[in-house]
Amino acid sequence: MQPGPVPNRLRISDTRLHPDPARVVLRPFHLGWQASNAPQDRAIRLVANVLALPGDRAKAEYERVLADFSARHWHIENVLDERYAQLETSLALPAIAEGYRQRLIAAYFCHEYTYAAAALMNPSIVPHPDQSGLEAGAVRFVLSLRAVGEGHISTIAFREGIARPDGSFALWPQGDIATAMRQITGEGNPPPPDTPGARAWISRDTDSTLTNSVIFPVTEQQRNGLEDLRLVRFEDEDGKAEWIGTYTAYSGQSIRSELLRTSDFKTFSLEPVEGRAGRNKGMALFPRRIDGQYMMIGRQDGKNLYLLRSPQLDQWDDDGVLLMEPRFAWEFIQIGNCGSPVLTKTGWLVLTHGVGPMRKYALGAVLLDRADPSKVLARTPEPVLTAENSDRAGYVPNVVYTCGMMPVGDHLLIPYGISDSVVGFATITIDDILATMA
Repeated sequence: MQPGPVPNRLRISDTRLHPDPARVVLRPFHLGWQASNAPQDRAIRLVANVLALPGDRAKAEYERVLADFSARHWHIENVLDERYAQLETSLALPAIAEGYRQRLIAAYFCHEYTYAAAALMNPSIVPHPDQSGLEAGAVRFVLSLRAVGEGHISTIAFREGIARPDGSFALWPQGDIATAMRQITGEGNPPPPDTPGARAWISRDTDSTLTNSVIFPVTEQQRNGLEDLRLVRFEDEDGKAEWIGTYTAYSGQSIRSELLRTSDFKTFSLEPVEGRAGRNKGMALFPRRIDGQYMMIGRQDGKNLYLLRSPQLDQWDDDGVLLMEPRFAWEFIQIGNCGSPVLTKTGWLVLTHGVGPMRKYALGAVLLDRADPSKVLARTPEPVLTAENSDRAGYVPNVVYTCGMMPVGDHLLIPYGISDSVVGFATITIDDILATMA
């Protein structure tokens, strides 16, 4: 990668995050067949086969499952117990006394899923809720990643690390075991996630770090993936902070913008964005209200950028005000935001992407007025970051893309996706990126 008009001002890190087929989680396995009633019939017959096994044979088969998989997953027996409870209800199973037989049945309805085997891409980055014990000027951060695995299903993965004011950073190491976050259900919780418009709740395992946790789709609208999370630390007028992310929920046939919300990165809510604007991709929330209203930047027509306003976080009926159109050759096909705006001393700084000839992506930036973000003060006439020969190859060639940056002192830490395959990192000072604008 190389910067546009000012070589050497953008520093590219040697750090790369690559897909890893060795990272697996336990997921429910669903039987499929051509006939509409066949999966249920097959499931019931499968349970009958397990029940017909003599006790010593069933025990031996279950011990084989533990020998093969217990070292690869946290609390595998707890996971199997939860899966059996689901099957007991959905299949109306008879009472089964032996715990080992219940868990063996559950094992037939589970499988390992390689959530990051195909790609890691489109990251965003925010300050971590825990900023204790750091050296002066350092910021602990949460990095979100779009992980793509078997069946091209997109999930949300995380990494944690520390960034320093000189532009350097370090990622915390991953453990060997990853866990899928669990859906929270039961009395007192919101409607089930298949209810139209319902909010779903999930939580990570108390014994798993955020770095080793993965968010999977839990509703029908999300069935084929959670795509391109744009996280921001949102501070409300009372000073209370919440981490909010916009993402695209893809059902396999339709898309919808949704919100991820958390106060601690332990428990999360996933909820739809209601209103006309929610039918579009690439919405990015400002980190605070302006004149009492929530604001987002979105691409309502697939080509240009718009400024959206709403009195409610989850309701966006505003068609928006046209903010900017493609102006330069490297963005003639379309422009879009690359994450939430960052407030600087001169205004709101927003990373953008442009698509030019040969569908080549490039990153630029725009500066918006602090008091009235509908006013464009300056923008980069040349790309800040484009694909060099060494970084053009991948699942989708000639793409650089990010879903957010984070200021650390005078620097910006910018994680970015490379050709929809791997993730790289760049740093630049705020003054240097402003100097590229006109």
